[in-house]
Amino acid sequence: MTRTSFITITGKPNVGKSTLLNTLLGEKVAIVSKKPQTTRTRITGILTKGEDQYVFIDTPGLHKPRTLLGEYMMKQVGTATQDSDVILFMIEACTELNSTERASLQRYSDSGVPLLLVINKVDLVNKAKLAQQIDELSGQYRFNALIPVSAEKAIGIDAIFAELDQFLVESVHFFPDDEYTDQPERQIFAEIIREKALRLLNDEVPHGIAVSIEDFKESKGVIVVRANLYCERESHKKIGTYAREEAEKLFDARIFLDLWVKVKDNWRDSQTMLNRFGFKNGD
Repeated sequence: MTRTSFITITGKPNVGKSTLLNTLLGEKVAIVSKKPQTTRTRITGILTKGEDQYVFIDTPGLHKPRTLLGEYMMKQVGTATQDSDVILFMIEACTELNSTERASLQRYSDSGVPLLLVINKVDLVNKAKLAQQIDELSGQYRFNALIPVSAEKAIGIDAIFAELDQFLVESVHFFPDDEYTDQPERQIFAEIIREKALRLLNDEVPHGIAVSIEDFKESKGVIVVRANLYCERESHKKIGTYAREEAEKLFDARIFLDLWVKVKDNWRDSQTMLNRFGFKNGD
């Protein structure tokens, strides 16, 4: 008997959602950055253990949108949580919840969808304060479980799976058992480039960055890629080297990357540019 569960990971920006997804899968499928709002769209991660398949959906950080891109990101969160069997809501240990977190928790708590509170970065806080936080939150919302974790250090991962097991339902597997993401190779490559940009660029250019893959050709262990990196200001051009090195490890192939850096003012408020990058209305 095969079983499946669709699980959405949500929470505020920079709380560790993408790190948790990668740790749960044992594979890197979501880029990680210390800058908030790194994830812009839903990212599917798939883990199959024998007859059981867990389908995780990583979502953009909960925030009040100020651009068309921000509105698109929040729409992605709404769609993912509506279609879930379980919601993993991540917060930071011993950190006061903001108004967006509280409103979202109340909405999910009232929805009837199984809700697991994942309290991240527990390795960095006082245990007594953590216990107090858990006690307070357990009395304010309807949680199926509260799970202390460190996504970065893989603490509490077994506890997450122990809770998720009760929400697996008899079903066919929706993805091949050896697949760990549904992202096409072009998208994975674009995200690798964007991750290196976020790590290398100054805080002056935090999220005015997007990548378009103009050409992607693979033949006999060699991949040739032509890509454009769009930013809202002039930026560094060292990104391609780091992206190529990581892509060669991931794809196990020689990579030839032709990367052009282009400046495009206010692209996050241009529906034409958003469409070009795949952030289309209705998605």
